[in-house]
Amino acid sequence: MSLQKACAAADIPASGALRVLLEGVPVAVVRDSEGGLHAIGDTCTHADVSLAEGEVDDCSIECWLHGSRFDLRTGRPTSLPAIRPVPVYSLTLDGDDVLVDVTTTINAGDTAAKES
Repeated sequence: MSLQKACAAADIPASGALRVLLEGVPVAVVRDSEGGLHAIGDTCTHADVSLAEGEVDDCSIECWLHGSRFDLRTGRPTSLPAIRPVPVYSLTLDGDDVLVDVTTTINAGDTAAKES
């Protein structure tokens, strides 16, 4: 695992996202409606635009351009027009530091970290 600092947890808006670039990989670090943190690929698989600019609702993010929604835990699209998932990356909190590993993707159930 190759964790690197993406941002400070305090930098992520409530129920919103922050775009970061890690090793040349665009990542959306997202705070869901319940305060959980997620790291997903920041590029919509339908229109090649930043997902971090979209709206977060519960545990999904909506692409601002055409309305595709993606589950933050699995990366799977939950509404059209997107049909391919976005990658989900391992996220760890170290104090206020948000650490993300973009070298491998992970499965559902391991993607959210709650702030303590």
